[in-house]
Amino acid sequence: MKMKSAVLRESGAPSPYEQSRPLTIETLELDPPQQGEVLIQIKAASLCHSDLSVINGSRPRPLPMALGHEASGVVVETGKGVNDFEPGDHVVCVFIPSCGQCLPCKEGRPALCENGAKSNNEGTLLTGGKRIHAEDELIHHHLGISAFSEYAVVAEQSLVKVDKDIPFEQAALFGCAVITGVGAVVNTAGINMGETVAIVGLGGVGLSALIGARASGAGKVVALDINDKKLALAQELGATETFNSAKEGVVEQIREATDGGLDYVFETAGAVPAMEVAYKITKRGGTTVTTGLPHPEHHFSFPYVSLTAEEKTLKGSYVGSCIPDRDVPRFIDLFKQERLQVDQLVTESHSVEEINKGFDKLATGESSRIIITF
Repeated sequence: MKMKSAVLRESGAPSPYEQSRPLTIETLELDPPQQGEVLIQIKAASLCHSDLSVINGSRPRPLPMALGHEASGVVVETGKGVNDFEPGDHVVCVFIPSCGQCLPCKEGRPALCENGAKSNNEGTLLTGGKRIHAEDELIHHHLGISAFSEYAVVAEQSLVKVDKDIPFEQAALFGCAVITGVGAVVNTAGINMGETVAIVGLGGVGLSALIGARASGAGKVVALDINDKKLALAQELGATETFNSAKEGVVEQIREATDGGLDYVFETAGAVPAMEVAYKITKRGGTTVTTGLPHPEHHFSFPYVSLTAEEKTLKGSYVGSCIPDRDVPRFIDLFKQERLQVDQLVTESHSVEEINKGFDKLATGESSRIIITF
């Protein structure tokens, strides 16, 4: 079948992207689903920094590639051997498919699936191969999904079935921003009621972590960003204090305001300066958790002695340490109970033809989550 799709053919284009247009809207051919695969119609897809990092070259991927990974849609057709989905099901896409066979999967850590990571790095589906092409030219899949398209063929392990009463625009966020941010709080860190938390970086993941911390009963939630508009939104979402992390002396101000630092600090920006601030405002005996995905060549350094002398913990959190089949439905239930205000993360909506303009807004921090609709 033919479909409209946003394709990246070369990374590293200069901003503003509205002028350089790194993403081109093309008509591509999509093969039917094979064994273990599902054809879905994309109803909503949101722009994420993981997409932006491929565009700017900080996360190298094989090209050409049909981008997009945070999405929701409707099942159109299933391939052979698919028993858990049927046409008409509403689904959320998850960008780390888990094979269920490798050691991390067997240990209950599907976010670290070795075969899922391999297929994502190679731009294929978990089931192997590629299903998108422009005549004889094969197009790589982005994280097994390629959501900036009218349709997608994905491995069944890349989907979670959800209730039909949640709007597609909100459902899309649960495939990346929400499970990463909320998951980092409840799964990776496992914060207890009354403990203090800081969030450094208030994109979709950071704001989701803030929402998750409030829902988990954190006693104090400090929000940091270099964008004052995002700090204002953080206050609306329940931040008890906000700080502009670009201002001189911010570390000392926070340590003084929090009696030496916070129990848990979540770095979600994927930038070394943000990580440095996060570690410094973590209290003695506290834990710094990062969900960021910086350029592979960027390095973070800290006083080695502090790990021992201050009993600090430094942890990574990938996809919020989530088990998607478990966590996506339970987080959606909390959203429906109005305990996770995910709907406030969406700042605007665009057509796929305006996608380059949308990435300009994401890159400058003007917007938290922008929805692309078809």
